[in-house]
Amino acid sequence: MKRVVFTVGNPMRGDDAAGPLLAEMLENEPAPGWDVIDGADVPENHTHAVRRLEPDQVLVVDAAAMGLKPGEIRIIDEGDVADNFLITTHAIPLNFLIQSLKETVSDIQFLGIQPEDTSFYGPVTPVVREAVATLHRHLVSGGAPEDYQPVA
Repeated sequence: MKRVVFTVGNPMRGDDAAGPLLAEMLENEPAPGWDVIDGADVPENHTHAVRRLEPDQVLVVDAAAMGLKPGEIRIIDEGDVADNFLITTHAIPLNFLIQSLKETVSDIQFLGIQPEDTSFYGPVTPVVREAVATLHRHLVSGGAPEDYQPVA
């Protein structure tokens, strides 16, 4: 099975850089069975790279305002991505991105990381940096995205 971690986030907006930080970690220490593509803050410009890999599964990882404690990680139902949990730093809503990918990929999951601070030029906060490191270790050790609970 071919799988892709597709990260999203703006590295200039504090904890919104969670996705690109995960991509960097996965490039330095890959997770077995996963390719990684960093969509940064313009993921629509990278969907062609995802499609070129012809994956069976895509895991989209981004900061998401879920009303949880900073650093908590949850699976977000595709139908809730745009309606409830987005941090609006992206050029197009992520539900459009997911619908575009669904044209060629049947299994798309969205994993959100609750940010603490998404202010411009802010650093990734320690709690979110640790959450990203935990997710990285989980993927490297063979853990599945489904191991995370859905957001309630």
